[in-house]
Amino acid sequence: MNRVAGSSGVRLSLGLGALVFCAIAVAQAHSGPPFPIVSNQTSGAYTVSVWTDPDSTDDGSAGGQFWITVRPAGGAAPLPVDTRIGVTLTALDRPGQPATVSAEPVASDVSQRFAALVMDHEGRFRVRVVIAGPLGATEVEADVDATYDTRPPPAIIALYLVPFVLVGFLWVKLLLRRRRG
Repeated sequence: MNRVAGSSGVRLSLGLGALVFCAIAVAQAHSGPPFPIVSNQTSGAYTVSVWTDPDSTDDGSAGGQFWITVRPAGGAAPLPVDTRIGVTLTALDRPGQPATVSAEPVASDVSQRFAALVMDHEGRFRVRVVIAGPLGATEVEADVDATYDTRPPPAIIALYLVPFVLVGFLWVKLLLRRRRG
């Protein structure tokens, strides 16, 4: 009987450990909520909104993320399929070449676009969204401050959780011992 209770305690501890590591993976998948830098601004024949999550990175990954919504200004007709949208990012606090990428449709919806660019340092950046299509050409600009993601690395989060997991293990062990006696 002792052996059975001990093995279920071990299984429970392993399950708790797996749950902790799954929670760390979920926490690592999200880097903060995006926020609007342009909201329903009419420019030319379009109504434009731009949301961003401006994370700067040192490893060259595209941490500056931009979601662009473009609709015809009248609102009745859908956005033409051959409308092209580009995003240009220029550092305002340092000299350097602007970075430009094409914003790609999200889930085959031509009015919803996504672009990711490298923001290699903390500081102020100018974001310019250029739209060209059958309804004409226009551009929208906004400034944004890039910051580093200040969350601790997953290994540190796991280290912080170890005391709580150990207390939980001891609590479960005590419950199992009381149940037997």
